[in-house]
Amino acid sequence: VKFGFLPVKRTVFLLCDIQEKFRTAAMYFQEIIQSSNKLLQASKILDIPLVVTEQYPQGLGRTAEELDIAHAKAVFSKTKFSMVTPDFYKKLDSLCDGNVQCVVLFGLEAHVCVEQSAAELCALGLQVHVVADATTSRTQEDRLLAFQRLQQIGCFITTTESVLFKLIGDKENPNFKAVHSLILKPITPSGLARM
Repeated sequence: VKFGFLPVKRTVFLLCDIQEKFRTAAMYFQEIIQSSNKLLQASKILDIPLVVTEQYPQGLGRTAEELDIAHAKAVFSKTKFSMVTPDFYKKLDSLCDGNVQCVVLFGLEAHVCVEQSAAELCALGLQVHVVADATTSRTQEDRLLAFQRLQQIGCFITTTESVLFKLIGDKENPNFKAVHSLILKPITPSGLARM
């Protein structure tokens, strides 16, 4: 039985392909940026490792300029749809003292790169948490059906706020105030967590 815990010292954040060329093609791109920024800021506050990928950046551009990924442990270019390339795997294996248990995965596109990454990560024995309000596709059908398939293979479908509260765990956590201030930042209502 998996319970969906997120132990801070055993969790890695994975930002998948939130790139410039998707800005006009992907649904809710600006809302995805807002939620992703909360996750990125929380990863800095909580010292959770971040790994970023960019799908064929020569054609699709770099990571969206609004996203601060300067603290990323690595930014990998790829042509494979899944994030799980040999270089990525090597980096992942070096994080959390070699004992990564959970990944928080968000980005584009839900039914392609996110889904294929999640499947490979599950196959490696990791608990995968896909952040619904920070993950999208070009169509709602592809997005929603991807979430169904991801649940079928054992992923947790979650929200930014749920992830942040799980990581904090207790109001007495010394980082509670800083993370709670992220949670209180308003974002544009989008219905992205609807399934």
